[in-house]
Amino acid sequence: MTRHQWRGEDGEEVRFWRANYHGGRFELYTKTDEDDRWEKLDPPSKEVWEALRDVLWRKYQRKRCAWNLVAKVDKILGKPNEGPGE
Repeated sequence: MTRHQWRGEDGEEVRFWRANYHGGRFELYTKTDEDDRWEKLDPPSKEVWEALRDVLWRKYQRKRCAWNLVAKVDKILGKPNEGPGE
């Protein structure tokens, strides 16, 4: 299983997101700074998928993520698969 986390501001509060990739599937979760538990996003919004894609792309450029994860999110978003380095 691989885990990718990022944070951002949602209005005036800091929000955290986490994506777990296991068994060929992504599961996305979110929580605020005050929350102790992660809340599963079912279904995740397009904005969350785009944020995950951005996180994975930056990790791929630093050789910390495989291209196939970026391609899977592109497929979910309906973007054409351009391949690495294209």
